[in-house]
Amino acid sequence: MTIEEAQKQVDQWIKQYGVRYFSELTNMAVLTEEVGELARVMARKYGDQSFKAGEKDNVEEEIADVLWVLLCIANQTGVDVTSAFRKSLEKKTERDNKRHINNPKLNDHGRE
Repeated sequence: MTIEEAQKQVDQWIKQYGVRYFSELTNMAVLTEEVGELARVMARKYGDQSFKAGEKDNVEEEIADVLWVLLCIANQTGVDVTSAFRKSLEKKTERDNKRHINNPKLNDHGRE
């Protein structure tokens, strides 16, 4: 599935089952909540916290929830995420194409 297809599927779902989009501000609050839920799971799975009784290791679900709300916001604000992402990648490549490679702090990161 492409990003464009995902945007269209979210829009179709909202129109068929969701009645209408929440307001942009409400969706921003929902996005913040979903990112917080992802952060909680990440802290437990990869950080120093442990899962509480009944909590799930559901990183995939939380990432999908973040993406869902992000695509809702994109749809309702008229953002073509494919185009925006392509432009962002080009900007980062132009700006950072040597920055990380030449960063001595990253030279041995992850290597033993």
